[in-house]
Amino acid sequence: MTDRSLTTAERPLSAFEAAVWDLDGTLVRLPVDWDAVTRDVASVFEAAGIDATGADLWQLLERSGDAGLRTEVERTIADHERREASSADRLPSADAVGRFEAEGVCSLNCEDACRVALETHGLSPYVDAIVGRDSLDVWKPDPAPLLETVRRLDADAEQTVFVGDSERDEVTARRAGIEFRYVRDLEIDPAGRNEG
Repeated sequence: MTDRSLTTAERPLSAFEAAVWDLDGTLVRLPVDWDAVTRDVASVFEAAGIDATGADLWQLLERSGDAGLRTEVERTIADHERREASSADRLPSADAVGRFEAEGVCSLNCEDACRVALETHGLSPYVDAIVGRDSLDVWKPDPAPLLETVRRLDADAEQTVFVGDSERDEVTARRAGIEFRYVRDLEIDPAGRNEG
């Protein structure tokens, strides 16, 4: 793994052969009530006799393995995501999907929710690989999910760009040695050329 600094304007998006997209906040916006998800996950802990007071969703997810609750916690989160995935709003950057030789999604959402959201918005024919939160035993910002997405695409990491909306996405790309672009910095040309 390479840990290199990236600038957001090194090459235009159109110069890459492959793109890996984050999902929520990048291609679509999932209308998940994360406070309700956190309450439901906390209930899983409480039902097992484990105090979850004051913990946020990520803390609970991280603690779920040691508590022997990972499967139930993952199922609880994924149920919320899957229910809302078909109601996701398509974001303007989704118009750039389908313009690369290979494309994938690397998301903190469960893989099924990614598939549903992509299918709902007609993007699934262009996406060759999906790695969700439940695809591996680690999550972004660990580089493994992004590297696995690139591997599944059979893409050259140096010809791949990761597009996301968060600092976590940027850190993931840096740790993986893959160039990164913030979705907010993209200019999507409706004529089919990617800029930014």
